[in-house]
Amino acid sequence: MQEQIIDKVMEEIKKRMESQQAAAAPAADAPKASFNPGVTEFVGTAIGDTIGLVIANVDPILHEKMKLDPKYRSIGILGARTGAGPHIMAADEAVKATNTEIVAIELARDTKGGAGHGSLIIFGAEEVSDARRAIEVALKELDRTFGDVYANDAGHLELQYTARASYAINKAFGAPIGKSFGLIVGAPAAIGVLMSDTAVKTANVEVVGYASPAGGTSYSNEVILMVTGDSGAVRQSVIAAREIGKKLLEAMAGPAPSVTKPYI
Repeated sequence: MQEQIIDKVMEEIKKRMESQQAAAAPAADAPKASFNPGVTEFVGTAIGDTIGLVIANVDPILHEKMKLDPKYRSIGILGARTGAGPHIMAADEAVKATNTEIVAIELARDTKGGAGHGSLIIFGAEEVSDARRAIEVALKELDRTFGDVYANDAGHLELQYTARASYAINKAFGAPIGKSFGLIVGAPAAIGVLMSDTAVKTANVEVVGYASPAGGTSYSNEVILMVTGDSGAVRQSVIAAREIGKKLLEAMAGPAPSVTKPYI
């Protein structure tokens, strides 16, 4: 009898421990928590395989080879393997909020098997605190700027909008500073062509630029349209392009949900 009682108690304890372990275990699809690797230059990580770094004093030899303005001894580095559009838009907000300048924007042909670009964005600053702050702002902004990125196995769409373009958007796309700006990306490229046509037919916008696989991209399978103009018109053109693009992409491979939460 006593042995049965002990067995029963042990069984209850085992069940309780298993229940606690299950509750404490992270969900299979939960994002991995970022951690500080103990490197002083590390600022943080974010969505899109993004990493943010700062260098307080760039080595003089590297400084010269990177063709940095002599007044910028400190730099902020924002690098990612996916979502060049969201990163440029986030960098634009960072420049508005800090005493920094965009030194370089390079779009890598790397999206971990996707159709578009990765990115390397360099901020120049006279003080390392400014460079670090710019990276912090950009990393935080990515959750918003990935809101109108949609993807499935067939490809992806990237839609971006700002009422006031700043230096990052100007450097990357040639957009007029201070004016509304819209970015429309469709991949595969065929969808991007129709999205672009829909955008310019929907509202009275000015086309800043057009890029395709063999012109203006790193031979990526996407078409990119850049527009400017009246704030309402730009926003309307981007929304129209999003609606037609999403229908086409989902016709190819099913649902294409937003990466985070739509903001346009």
